[in-house]
Amino acid sequence: MDQILLEVQSHVAIVTINRAEALNAFNYQTLIELQDKVEEIRINRDIRTVIFIGSGEKAFSVGADLKERKDLTDEQVKRNLHKINEVFNAIDQLPQPTIAAMNGFAFGGGMELALACDIRIAAEEAVMGLTETGLAIIPGAGGTQRLPRLIGQAKALELILTARRFTANEALTYGVVTKVVSRIDLLSESLAFASQMLNNGPIALQQAKFAIKNGMNADLNTGLQIERKAYEVTLPTEDRIEALQAFAEKRKPIFKGK
Repeated sequence: MDQILLEVQSHVAIVTINRAEALNAFNYQTLIELQDKVEEIRINRDIRTVIFIGSGEKAFSVGADLKERKDLTDEQVKRNLHKINEVFNAIDQLPQPTIAAMNGFAFGGGMELALACDIRIAAEEAVMGLTETGLAIIPGAGGTQRLPRLIGQAKALELILTARRFTANEALTYGVVTKVVSRIDLLSESLAFASQMLNNGPIALQQAKFAIKNGMNADLNTGLQIERKAYEVTLPTEDRIEALQAFAEKRKPIFKGK
């Protein structure tokens, strides 16, 4: 059975972690399959946005598969740690905008997967947290770096050092998630959000994401230079000309990602 499923519909890729019986935990094989799918998405110009979701109704992902980990050697644990970092960094660096549809529990590495995405939408029932210090380890797949950049150092320290689990509504208050919806509406709401982005130029979406992600940790002058270079990428595109023509003709533009 495939542990990662990939479906593409109307320029949207839906990536499903397909281990509901294990609460969508990541074992090494899952990470290998996820890496393959992410690379497939990266090079597919027809895919303009990506949604990550867990199978079943209980979990987005509870992180590392602890049943597997208890039998691993120290070297194998390091191998898994390297691989999960590699995969989540690849997700973070996808040119397409990404959405984490958090349909249930999101702990440890599952939470870190969500943090590697650009947008997080959570089901009302979702409970999440970076709980690693409770297992005498620390978040090791980007959590200690991405969470404080998202919500600030003080709140990130509180959540990581206490290993506290928090609700979807708390996550909305903290700024971790963009929206909280009913579980039954989660995928449709995520697709609707993706659809809003699909109304816009695909190259512009990618360049806007590039400018934000690469500029936010630079000084302002460097960030402005990054923005200008990203803007210049959009100038020779067919989509930019199409947008101007559509505006003049009072119609909706048809973007081709060219």
